[in-house]
Amino acid sequence: MMNSAKKLRLLELTVQFFLFLSCCSTCSAWFGSSSSNNKHKSTSNTNGRNSISPHEATSSSSSSSFLNHFHGHSSIMLSVHGNVYPVGFYNVTLSIGHPPKPYFLDIDTGSDLTWLQCDAPCSHCSQTPHPLYRPSNDLVPCRHHLCASLQQTDNYQCENPNQCDYEVEYADHYSSLGVLVNDYYLLNFTDGKRLKVRMTMGCGYDQVFPDSSYRPLDGMLGLGRGKSSLISQLSGQGLVRNVVGHCLSVHGGGYIFFGNLHDYSQLTWTPMSSRDNKHYSTAGTAELVFGGKISGVGSLVAIFDSGSSYTYFNSKAYQALITWLKKDLAGKPIKEAYNDQTLPLCWNGKRPFKSIYEVRKFFKPIALSFTSNGKFKAQFEIPPEAYLIISNMGNVCLGILNGSEVGMGDLNLIGDISMLDKVMVFDNEKQLIGWAPEDCNRVPKFRHVSI
Repeated sequence: MMNSAKKLRLLELTVQFFLFLSCCSTCSAWFGSSSSNNKHKSTSNTNGRNSISPHEATSSSSSSSFLNHFHGHSSIMLSVHGNVYPVGFYNVTLSIGHPPKPYFLDIDTGSDLTWLQCDAPCSHCSQTPHPLYRPSNDLVPCRHHLCASLQQTDNYQCENPNQCDYEVEYADHYSSLGVLVNDYYLLNFTDGKRLKVRMTMGCGYDQVFPDSSYRPLDGMLGLGRGKSSLISQLSGQGLVRNVVGHCLSVHGGGYIFFGNLHDYSQLTWTPMSSRDNKHYSTAGTAELVFGGKISGVGSLVAIFDSGSSYTYFNSKAYQALITWLKKDLAGKPIKEAYNDQTLPLCWNGKRPFKSIYEVRKFFKPIALSFTSNGKFKAQFEIPPEAYLIISNMGNVCLGILNGSEVGMGDLNLIGDISMLDKVMVFDNEKQLIGWAPEDCNRVPKFRHVSI
């Protein structure tokens, strides 16, 4: 079992050479259990799934400010809170429901479904920072295309044709069971419009938690490439372009955005994979670069995932990194700290470190050099502050982990730590992934909106 600083998550890849791949994210489970109920409560359904009827749910009526289709190219920007360590996740606040109520959601570009812990009633929910979400009576039918997009097979069973049951499972045995509902999101656009937008989300009434660690979150914000993700639904209604991005500060916080927000000419780009339609994976493979020199480790397949605090290399790349680091650190005034279990590899100095900037002089940058069709090259720089943390013991620890040890196979996952102080753009329309160095403490200013 991984220590409490790490969380594992499932990535159901459709990459051609993977039938199934478990992936991981790094902090403990998103929500800590405060209930000891059994997973499936006793209902009229023998399989333990709830059947939500209108009289059990809060009514959600339409609003005059709601707009079905706004054919423009505005954007949405949301403030982000959290950090890689010690918090272990980043979250945003969204107002959902009628009337709208605030909820804290973990941002995750590695999954699609947005869901809230839900009073349907709830069989197994954690303690949440806000009252449990009360679902609308606007249920999603079982044969709806968004319901179909969340099922394991096309030939799935419908026990109740008027209700879409879902179950999301994660690699650390975390799971959420619930039903799909439609409800209103209160969203502020950068052109000054404030709209109540009706979208599909999950009402999670039965969660399973791997441990008792508490995370002050109400649910998950799914920002992947699938049909049910928030960005896919927003663009499907003509509200924004199908572009999502984030800028996570090395000091904590930052922002995420939907639609065009940055000058594309200032970004470095690499193509998205056409074989994986759920995750932000690269079409080409990458070579690992240590201190500006090619390492000889190539053909690396990578996914960019904001749901993972740390970065994961496959076994070959990880071992090459460790060998290089130990050789490069020889003779420098730091040594391995075997008593620090924060992460698998930590070092201490003559006195406790207070900041990553005290030790960055001992470490060299890493990079991934991406190729596509043997012609296009894009370099993703990872400076020391984007692969190291300072632990609570005052040691410096490596925030790149061995993915092969947690079931990731040959995949490489670029987590939050390696995307710090970069603006990351995932353009689903042009099928491109872009990045550029950025001071993510400096939030873009708009005349009509402030975050």
